[in-house]
Amino acid sequence: MTHQVVVGLAGDPAPGERKLAFVDGRSIVLINVDGTIHAIDNSCPHSGASLASGQLEGCVLRCPAHGLRFDLRTGCVAGAGSLSLTKFSVHEADGKLVVSLDGQVTGPAGAQACPAAT
Repeated sequence: MTHQVVVGLAGDPAPGERKLAFVDGRSIVLINVDGTIHAIDNSCPHSGASLASGQLEGCVLRCPAHGLRFDLRTGCVAGAGSLSLTKFSVHEADGKLVVSLDGQVTGPAGAQACPAAT
């Protein structure tokens, strides 16, 4: 049984915007890149820094603490590296935006491992 949580209305956040949602004691950042909503844990896997205010360059989010660049499509460090964001499945249902907390797409524990730096 999956744990799905409504975090807003469909279309929120709008393209180019982001929003924080607080679910079951965790902070999740929702980022709309060209109409695709990405849901990630608001914690850098390197240092635990908040990613909500990170600079967005296309689909790449830069950690404001140490500058690591994460590809929101994969959750992996852009370029190389084995660190990965914790990403969550997100979909629209009945005009609402729903995040599946059990449906982690990637995570530091390696649910979908990123390629190691070479």
